[in-house]
Amino acid sequence: MYFLITTGTKKLTDNNVMKQSSKIVALNVDEYIATFPEATQQLLRKLRKAIREAAPQAEEFISYQMPAYKQNGMLVYFAGYANHIGFYPASSGIRFFKKELAGYKTSKGAVQIPIDKSIPLSLLNKIVKFRVKENLEKAKLKASAKK
Repeated sequence: MYFLITTGTKKLTDNNVMKQSSKIVALNVDEYIATFPEATQQLLRKLRKAIREAAPQAEEFISYQMPAYKQNGMLVYFAGYANHIGFYPASSGIRFFKKELAGYKTSKGAVQIPIDKSIPLSLLNKIVKFRVKENLEKAKLKASAKK
């Protein structure tokens, strides 16, 4: 089931017609993946599988209109685009794996994987495991600080 969100209205100048702009928002990851062309769906399914293998205890949900995973805090997000797949492991994941990610466009907290390249599943698996460990360590510190 999809959920339609109205994002506003805008006036069209050529005929003064008000047009409502809206977008379809998936309520779960299966629905999200289904909104893409088949080739992109296959890549997204592979990425999803790699994340779930690296973090089998993580909760999967939709946040910021993209698939998200949390375990002792947020782990990673991913999103499909026309020309790339975005992978969002937080800035710590990008910094720690900077050398391995050198062949990809990165920013503070994101990696862009071109649609026409294979997804570096083993690397992304390592990044997710790193984030699981990082979150667990933060949770332990937080718990010991409460004592």
